[in-house]
Amino acid sequence: MEFFTPKDIVRELDKYIVGQTDAKKAVAIALRNRYRRSRLSKEMMQEVTPKNILMIGPTGVGKTEIARRLARLINAPFVKVEATKYTEVGYVGRDVESMVRDLVEESIRIVKDTKYKNVEIKAIEMADELLVDYLMPDKKKTGIKNPMELLFNIDYSSQERSEDSNLTEREQHIFEKLKNGELEDAIVEIEVEEAYNPMVQMFSGSDELNINFQDIFSNIMPKRVKKRKTTVKEAREILKQQEAQKLIDMDEVINEAIEKAENEGIIFIDEIDKITGNYHGEGPDVSREGVQRDLLPIVEGTTVMTKYGPVKTDFILFIGAGAFNVGKVSDLIPELQGRFPIHVKLGSLNKNEFKRILKEPQNALVKQYKELLKTENIDVEFSDDAIDEIAQIAVDMNEESEDIGARRLHTVMEKLLEDLLYEAPDCEHKILIDDDYVKNKLKDSIKYFDIQKYII
Repeated sequence: MEFFTPKDIVRELDKYIVGQTDAKKAVAIALRNRYRRSRLSKEMMQEVTPKNILMIGPTGVGKTEIARRLARLINAPFVKVEATKYTEVGYVGRDVESMVRDLVEESIRIVKDTKYKNVEIKAIEMADELLVDYLMPDKKKTGIKNPMELLFNIDYSSQERSEDSNLTEREQHIFEKLKNGELEDAIVEIEVEEAYNPMVQMFSGSDELNINFQDIFSNIMPKRVKKRKTTVKEAREILKQQEAQKLIDMDEVINEAIEKAENEGIIFIDEIDKITGNYHGEGPDVSREGVQRDLLPIVEGTTVMTKYGPVKTDFILFIGAGAFNVGKVSDLIPELQGRFPIHVKLGSLNKNEFKRILKEPQNALVKQYKELLKTENIDVEFSDDAIDEIAQIAVDMNEESEDIGARRLHTVMEKLLEDLLYEAPDCEHKILIDDDYVKNKLKDSIKYFDIQKYII
């Protein structure tokens, strides 16, 4: 984060998200404040808590995308959850604490990937040494292990290899061929470890208990090994993964991951407006305010027990989002409102913003479809008039029916290019899409929405 000022963060978000400057500024400041907090003294760090953000705006205007891009930008643990998936304690369903457990799992994945990159070179060397053993034609591989190996899950053979790495002349010859890539397509039979799969799994689906019997039994029981025939290229990748697992200290990974989740974690709670008491949707009304009460201590700061140990939520950044088209922010319980001090309003998208969404972002829809069709040797060009017409049709559809924001562009573009995507690669190699092409392809859709307003 020291390399990203708030202005830099906004510039990065501008590459993917059109408009919504206020929301971008709010999250950029919140993110930079986390870096500023990390440079404080330990006493002051405990006093500075993140200022949670509540995004208010219709669907499809960029609320989720802003949070997702933020997490990718700083490689922080990020979890997106739907508030409607949770129920009050006492009801059947997911409890709110499971969002913290999901965040820890994501944090472990990030830390483990980083550790894996650090040991990857060493793991490749170990995998090549094992491949030399498997490729020796006269070497017997019984698969029988010492009883002590079975009891404590120790592989003495690999230790002997590391202690005495002198290769015979024959082994050296095979090793050189492996390094030169001469044996990539050769077939080899290797031993692959299988995770222990316990028969008893009746409680493993419980979110509240969060008991993972597979982890428990895999540490007690020896790992099963099965033989598998594959190419040397694939075998190297399998053995590399196995050896990397042995080189990574999981206790260290867990400790780092918990610290990362506690201090850098971001939880994005979508559809938070659907758990207000005034929202009259499907499902039991009695549980909605209960979900808010259960959510309050998590946002306020508490300790959640996970299978990796206790996790504090005091410094996790929470970003809530909702349309609030039925209820209002004031319909949330006052205590929860106070835990989201920063309110940001995101406006509906107009025609000009639709045009920009189609062309400007790095992941713009027009660019995506052009690249997709380029794989079929078809060069597609969109005229400015065509872009203008597509944006206008999307705006009209949003006005005539439900306003789903930029997601309407996906509907329009898919309908527009449906025939072209179906006929490829048997159609022309150069195609120009102009406004006449757009009107011709989408005339049925336009007529449908024109008559909708006359139907009672």
